[in-house]
Amino acid sequence: MKFLITGGAGFIGSHLAELLLKQEHEVTVLDDLSTGRMGNIEHLKGRPGFEYRIGSALDVPLVVELVDRAACTIHLAAAVGVKLVVEQPVHTIATNLRATEVVLDAAARKGKKVLLASTSEVYGKGTRSRFREDDDVSLGATTRSRWAYACSKAMDEWLGFAYLREKGVPVIVARLFNTVGPRQVGRYGMVLPNFARQALTSQPITVFGDGSQCRCFAHVGDVVQALVRLLDCADAPGRVFNVGSDREISIRDLAQMVKERAGSESEITFVPYDEAYGEGFEDMPRRVPDVTCLREATGFAPSTSLETIVDDVIEDQRSRQDED
Repeated sequence: MKFLITGGAGFIGSHLAELLLKQEHEVTVLDDLSTGRMGNIEHLKGRPGFEYRIGSALDVPLVVELVDRAACTIHLAAAVGVKLVVEQPVHTIATNLRATEVVLDAAARKGKKVLLASTSEVYGKGTRSRFREDDDVSLGATTRSRWAYACSKAMDEWLGFAYLREKGVPVIVARLFNTVGPRQVGRYGMVLPNFARQALTSQPITVFGDGSQCRCFAHVGDVVQALVRLLDCADAPGRVFNVGSDREISIRDLAQMVKERAGSESEITFVPYDEAYGEGFEDMPRRVPDVTCLREATGFAPSTSLETIVDDVIEDQRSRQDED
């Protein structure tokens, strides 16, 4: 099959392109390099079946051409990262909503399948012990730019299902929970690569808040395997799936794990949210997925331990320092 990956030069997109090529599919990557990097796909250039285009998912004629040539589109292009979202809310909302509309409209012309990458942020201020795909959504006030990303991705999902019902587009929604691994950068607030970089350079490992907030981290290699299984699943269109690990760890304990596994003497310091992101920033105490739907539909379960994930990120950050 021939696949189009928007945002394909990004962290997740480049790993997905790599996996699909390994399975002998054809892959076209579209990326404007606003957050993606050519270095992520450099090793794919020249491989049979691989093509890349530098351009925006907002470019209607280009997207129509590429979607038309592909059997399926995986839409990963989006504004991501807490820091970027807080600092550039206009860019976040416009990019996420408009790009998704462009992709879905192009797919609707010939009924092409689309996998929309969404986020655990959609669950907002929910308080369940484990989030299920059919949980109600509870977001913060519209005056808080913190919630712009969550709201825009929720609208992406609603738009996707509207195109399915009204125009017959086979849409699958994958809500990703803290995907981490090699090629991820900490520039936009990604916690694990930031911790690893700080540990390796003997800087203070900075934990925002008191560090008691808990998250679940899945290796990008596992996540792209799950996405490919969803693409192959006949029952997936029209449904939402949580994608990630359900092993939780506090951010304070994660910082300690990174410090120990990097052999670092860095001090772990705590930075108030207001200082990190501005006054009134809100964070969730826990975010743990219920992955029952994914497992029952595809048989998938993540296989990479958190310890291995941390080691991979540390090694990736170390190699970046060697290159620099």
